[in-house]
Amino acid sequence: MVFSNKATKFILLLTLVFAPIFGFANESDDLPVKSEIQVDAHSTQANHEEHAEPTDIKSKIDAFKQHHVLDAHEFSLFEDEATGAHYGFPLPIILWDNGVQIFSSSKFEHGHEVAESNGNYYKLGHDEKIYKTDASGTLTGDEHHPTNIKPLDFSITKSVLTIMIVAFLMFFVFSSLAKTYAKNGGISSGVGRFFEPIVLYVRDEIAIPNIGEKHYKKYMSFLLTVFFFIWFLNIFGLTPLGINVTGNIAVTAGLAIVTFLITNLTANKNYWGHIFWMPGVPTPMKVILAPIELLGVFIKPFALMIRLYANMFAGHIVLMSLIGLIFIFKNWVGGSLSFMLSFAISVIEILVALLQAYIFTMLAALYFGSAVEEHHHDEAHH
Repeated sequence: MVFSNKATKFILLLTLVFAPIFGFANESDDLPVKSEIQVDAHSTQANHEEHAEPTDIKSKIDAFKQHHVLDAHEFSLFEDEATGAHYGFPLPIILWDNGVQIFSSSKFEHGHEVAESNGNYYKLGHDEKIYKTDASGTLTGDEHHPTNIKPLDFSITKSVLTIMIVAFLMFFVFSSLAKTYAKNGGISSGVGRFFEPIVLYVRDEIAIPNIGEKHYKKYMSFLLTVFFFIWFLNIFGLTPLGINVTGNIAVTAGLAIVTFLITNLTANKNYWGHIFWMPGVPTPMKVILAPIELLGVFIKPFALMIRLYANMFAGHIVLMSLIGLIFIFKNWVGGSLSFMLSFAISVIEILVALLQAYIFTMLAALYFGSAVEEHHHDEAHH
């Protein structure tokens, strides 16, 4: 049973919320000493030029889109182009490199400076990865794909912070809803009145039809959690804060892996029997179909991961591109058309935010239903 007790529920919720925190990077064999780009007395100036802001309008738009869809080690709200000042707040950097290294992301100065911690030096690359360097900030290889060692990064990034905020928001909203149920004899009040119909919809239109009345209750906690988790994150992604959590493949992979584990760990013998020895077909076909069906076990969560990631990532790119066209046209005709298209896409994205949460939850319920479905082959043969 997946949700047979409160401890199991708590562990699964923690896994769902905090899985994206751990970004394990590939490490090289040793720390490079020399750079392919020679470092001299002007190394500090070279570091600033390396991270210099683009000057032409198209490059600025491309940089803006990249900044919007990528995760970041600081929460930047906006930048004053005239003065170069950044407005926002730093986030904690937590690295594992010869022990735990903890410092503020403000040490990077938005990628312009080398951060020092306990005699170790680190530099923030264009790809928002942290690389180990020397005191001069030497990076080997292509500046966009350095070959320096990447320490294990457990930092609280912008996406991780947003996930934590959404987790606490969900805990506050639904714990309040549960309290009003207990206090008012099963009648919701306050903000819970808005979410109660949605909870009932997930139960009556998603869980019960796809899983069945006999087994749906043990999956309801996960289905409700993943529905509101994705929906709230998608709504946050529509704000001008540059948040793109569900457009991060690491997050969607974490959700898909949890769904995969629940499906296969709670599956009954009929589920596995249909995969490895499908009933009702000739024996030679069973041998042929077994590896195909087993492959399908892994394709299903992969499809969940890619569907959510691709839809949200593409939506952000399209919206940012349309907004960028306003600054390229620089006239009232092109700017007005771009603005109207951007507004229309924004409205559509509000619907897509809810739709993607619904689709993920629906498919998860379908997978759970197939895992616990009971077949009566003896009756079917008569």
